[in-house]
Amino acid sequence: MLSVIGRRLAIAVPLVLLVSLLTFLLVPLIPGDPAATILGNTATPAQLASLRDALGLDRPLLERYLDWLTAALRGDFGTSFYDHSPVLDTIAARIPVTLSLTLAATLLSLIVGVGMGVLAAVRGGIVDRAVQLVSVVGMALPNFWLALVLVLCLAIWVPIFLPSGYIPFEDDPNGWLRSLTLPTIALGLASATAIALQTRASLTDLARRDFVRILRAKGVSRTSIITKHLLRNASGPVLTVTGLQFVGMLGGAVVIEQVFALPGLGSLIFASVSKLDVPLMQGVVVVMTLLVVAVNLLTDLVSAWLNPKLR
Repeated sequence: MLSVIGRRLAIAVPLVLLVSLLTFLLVPLIPGDPAATILGNTATPAQLASLRDALGLDRPLLERYLDWLTAALRGDFGTSFYDHSPVLDTIAARIPVTLSLTLAATLLSLIVGVGMGVLAAVRGGIVDRAVQLVSVVGMALPNFWLALVLVLCLAIWVPIFLPSGYIPFEDDPNGWLRSLTLPTIALGLASATAIALQTRASLTDLARRDFVRILRAKGVSRTSIITKHLLRNASGPVLTVTGLQFVGMLGGAVVIEQVFALPGLGSLIFASVSKLDVPLMQGVVVVMTLLVVAVNLLTDLVSAWLNPKLR
């Protein structure tokens, strides 16, 4: 297990550094001037020059990046250009929303996807074709379109869930569930279909192996073969796809949080880009990269635990 952690960290450290550097290099290419955005159209050239100097925007890019990196290694991601609040505090206030959404969507997609995949592989025939058709349609549907349909049907016509907004779990568990149900379905459906196809393919391939014929010849029940042998051997590829889907859902959360007015990292990065708040943009991108690295590490550890050959 230590070798798995060491290999993953050896890749993760340069990856985080590269992402942070690329973000720093690409942000100046975004049209607009942060100083002009803050001061507005009535600002004089002298005021703009003074604010650019105060924000450090006139300094060489590499010098600014090295200063930011040095501070970030000490846990200081800087302060927002607008309200001067620490970037990490702003992110810490938003990250529970995004984690609640993406983790709930991942759990939902895993349960539904594995269930559909097992059903397709075991039943075969028309059930298999139906699952494949639903999977293809599910992956083709844009999540924002599905989100709007869900709001219309289950929050307006039949007001079961909340159409927008977020209620913290500690304030009202039932309200938290009502506020997250529709965003979770909208975000997790496409991932569920991808996991279903991977589960079906893995189980179908494993079912043709010799060890399955031997188990059948020994009189092992079909349920036992599926639950104790096939699903365990198929778990590696399914976990890999699930990890990739989680990464994709972090990106999809940017859109879904906008549709449902959820105050998470997705809406935060959208707001920071629209206001050219460079420190906030940099901080959110790095934190989301760290989340991706953590999920990949967790996926590798679980896969290595299930399959010792991967250690």
